[in-house]
Amino acid sequence: MSMKKNIATVLLTSLVTLSIFSACVRERDTDVDIVKEEVLGEMIYDNTLSIVDDAGTKSTGELLANYKMAGYCADIIHDTFSNPRKIIIDFGVSNCLCNDGRIRRGKIIAEYTGGKYTDTTSSTLIQFDNYFLNDMYVTGTMKIANMGHNVVGQKYFEIETEGKFIKLIGEDTVYWNASRTRTWIQGENTPMWGDDIYKLEGKGNGKNANKQYYSMNITDPLIRDLSCRYITKGIIEMQPQGKTLRTLDYGDGSCDNDATVVLDKKAFHIELR
Repeated sequence: MSMKKNIATVLLTSLVTLSIFSACVRERDTDVDIVKEEVLGEMIYDNTLSIVDDAGTKSTGELLANYKMAGYCADIIHDTFSNPRKIIIDFGVSNCLCNDGRIRRGKIIAEYTGGKYTDTTSSTLIQFDNYFLNDMYVTGTMKIANMGHNVVGQKYFEIETEGKFIKLIGEDTVYWNASRTRTWIQGENTPMWGDDIYKLEGKGNGKNANKQYYSMNITDPLIRDLSCRYITKGIIEMQPQGKTLRTLDYGDGSCDNDATVVLDKKAFHIELR
């Protein structure tokens, strides 16, 4: 081989190697936005169910005990004569600041079977009417089945959510689908709201605002302590299509807005909302 051809071969090989290395650097995965949208989905639909649980114990014209706002601008209509029964929670057409620090407008609508909302074996369908939470447009459906009590005497629920929300007007829709078992592990037999604690287990899938598909699986149960506005504990594994597995850790049970994402052995901190 001539000297010129040999040099050309070396240069070509170097360029190919550099190109591959550059591509690897460009594709190195440090994006945690998809995890942030998973966190939003968990918050939005768990929060919705907590509001409906609150309204389910109220009559028409009463006030929400735990999500009331300045001016009491959430109106409850609770129709206990129709079949299925119907609850409308109307936050009005303008943003209202709730006592959990979040702003809401629009309606949450729940229809349930059974004599009372809390009846064992009852089922509930939750939908939305022009509903916004922190200016995010929320839609979709939630189906909740009251399964009675498990073998250790804890009431539990099976929940199927087909959620959709838009973070900002003009952005693409986030799809958030989840199958959850929600177990009431503390506070069922007391009238107090703040001592209620739920355990969440299950899996799901979705598509984020950048049109990336992913699956998710709760590997350590999520703990939802209603004395805190955030999920306080639990781990979710997320597998975006064609990307590295991500692990979302909500923490040790402390009431704070900090969670950790582990990606390629690197930890990233994100704020809960």
